[in-house]
Amino acid sequence: MAIHGFLERHRGATRVLTPIALGVALLVVLTWALWSSPPRTMDTALTASTTDCHDMVTLSIAGRGDTPRSGTTKMLVDANGRELPAASADDYVSDWIDQASNAPLKAVAPGSYAAMYIAYPADMASYENAVTTGVANTESVIKAIRASCPDTKFAIVGYSEGADVARRVAMNVGHQDASAEGGYGIVDPANVVGVVILADAGRAEGQGPFPGAKNPFTNPDGFDVKYQNGRNPVPGQGVTPDTGGSDFGALAGRIASFCSDGDLTCAAPQNISLLQLVVNVGRQLNIDALEREQLTPATGVDVATVLSRIALDAFAHIQAQPDWMQNDETFLDVLLTVSNPSYTRPTAPPTTTTKQSETGTDNATTDSDISTPVSGETDSIQVEKMSPLAYLPQKLFKEIVGLIVTNQNTIPVIMSDPYQLTLGPDVGHHFDYWRDADQANGKPLTSADYAAAWLTHLAKQAQNGQQVNAAAKPSAAELAAALNEVTSSAAPSSTAPSPGTPSSTQPSASAGQPPAATTAASPTPQAPAPATTPEVVVPETTTAGTEDVSSPADASTSAPQTTTVAPTTTSSAAPTPSG
Repeated sequence: MAIHGFLERHRGATRVLTPIALGVALLVVLTWALWSSPPRTMDTALTASTTDCHDMVTLSIAGRGDTPRSGTTKMLVDANGRELPAASADDYVSDWIDQASNAPLKAVAPGSYAAMYIAYPADMASYENAVTTGVANTESVIKAIRASCPDTKFAIVGYSEGADVARRVAMNVGHQDASAEGGYGIVDPANVVGVVILADAGRAEGQGPFPGAKNPFTNPDGFDVKYQNGRNPVPGQGVTPDTGGSDFGALAGRIASFCSDGDLTCAAPQNISLLQLVVNVGRQLNIDALEREQLTPATGVDVATVLSRIALDAFAHIQAQPDWMQNDETFLDVLLTVSNPSYTRPTAPPTTTTKQSETGTDNATTDSDISTPVSGETDSIQVEKMSPLAYLPQKLFKEIVGLIVTNQNTIPVIMSDPYQLTLGPDVGHHFDYWRDADQANGKPLTSADYAAAWLTHLAKQAQNGQQVNAAAKPSAAELAAALNEVTSSAAPSSTAPSPGTPSSTQPSASAGQPPAATTAASPTPQAPAPATTPEVVVPETTTAGTEDVSSPADASTSAPQTTTVAPTTTSSAAPTPSG
C-alpha cells in the first residue's frame, strides 16, 4: 500500500522515470550479451567431433553447389566445440560422392570409419578462389583431426570442382618436407592411404588412372584388382595444367585419377591454345554473376579488371626481356603465361647492359640503344645493334605460324559443341563415372564402384591396424564382400532430392537418378589426444547461376546412374549447374 500510495502521489515522475528505467535495463542486458558471448559453438551432443577418433576418415569434396553450409548443416567441431569447415555424412548427403565414400560403413565395425564432407564456396565466383579456399579448409580439417587422433588414416575423394581441390591437397601432402624432428605441416604422407579424383582437371597427357603405381593403368598399389584391361591412356589432358601433373611425391601409387574420354575438363586435346586462354581468364571471373545478370556495368567492370591486369602483365613480361623481339616466344605464348591464375609477377626490374666509354666512364645504355653510323665500306650491321623493329617481319611470321600450329584442334572442339559433349543431359561425359562399366571390354566396374571397393579395402586395413601393402592382393572372399557393400550402398529409395542440393532423403534408382546415400553408424569414441585449434578459412557463400560454362570442373549436376558389374544403357535427368 505504501508503494501504491507513493506512485499515486508522484504520477508525473513515474511517467518520466519508467522509460528511463527500461532503457537502462535494456542497455545493461545488451552490454552483458555483447561482452559475455562466447565464440560460436555447436551442440557437441548432436554433431561429430574431432575427439571421436576413428581408424580411417574419408574427406570428400563435391562439385559446384554441392557442399555443406554453416547454419543449415550440423558442422564438425573440434575439442573445444568450435566449428570446423566440414560435416559428417550423417548430417549431409551428396548424391554424387556418397556411393564411394559411404561404402565402407557397413564393412567395418561401428566407429571404425567415418565419412566427412568439406565445406567450401563450391561456386564460380571465382573458380580459383573457391578451389584455393577448399584446399585450405581440407588441410585445416586434417590438422584438427590429426591433433586429436594422431593414428587416424585419411582418404580423400573429390569430384568435378572438388576434384581440383582433392588433387591440390594430395600434391601438397605428397611433396611435404619433414622437419628436423620428423614432423609434417599437414599430415604424415604415410597416413594418407588413398586419394580418389573423379574428373581430374589437372591430369597430365598420357597419364594412367593410377599415377606412380607399379601398374598405372590397372590398379593402385596394394589393391590388386584390375580396374580395366589394356594400357591405352585417355587422350588429352586436364584444363588446369598449371596445378596438375602425374608426380604426387610420397603419395605415388595411392592415387586414383579417373577421366572419361570426351570429358573436356580432364581430356582436352592438345593445340587448343585460344580455348586454354579462355579457360585461364574464366578461372578468374565471377561466372556466377555473369550467368545471373549477363553483361552489366558491374559484371563488365569485373571482366575489364581481369583483362586489363592480364594485358599489363603481358607488356611487363615483354619489357623484362630486352631481346624479346629476337626470341621465339609469341605474344600468344605470353598471354597464356600471364593469364594463368598461378602466374607470379617478376619482382626484380630488368637488367641493362652497361657500356664503358673510351674515357673510362660507365654509360647505363644498352647496346641496342647506340646508333653506329654505317659507312659505304660496311656490308652489314651487327645483330645486337639492329633496331628491334628490324625483327618485326620475322616476329609476325612466328606469330601467324604459332597461332595456326597451336590451334589445330580449336575449331574441331568448337564444332563438337563442347558444352553438350561434356555436360549435356543424358550424354555429357562429365557424368560417365557412374555408368562407364564395360564388361565386354574388360572393365567390370564403374569408376565410382571401383573407388568404393578400394576405399572399403583400405578401411578394413585401417581397422586391422595395417599399413598399405603394395604387394597385397585381396582374396576372392574379401573382394566379393567389398563389392557386396558397394551394391548394397546403391540400393534404390522412393524419393530423389534435387541434384546438387543437400538432402536427408535418399535418391531414387529410376533412370538418371543417383545412388542412395548410406547412413553412417554411430561412432564409438576412442581415447583422444590433446587437441589444438587450427586456422580455418571461412568459405564464401555466393548464389550459383542457372547455366554453366566451359570452365574447369563447372559440371552441371545430373544424377549419376547406379551400375553393377554389367554395363547398362540409361538416360539421365536434365542437369542443373553444380560444378
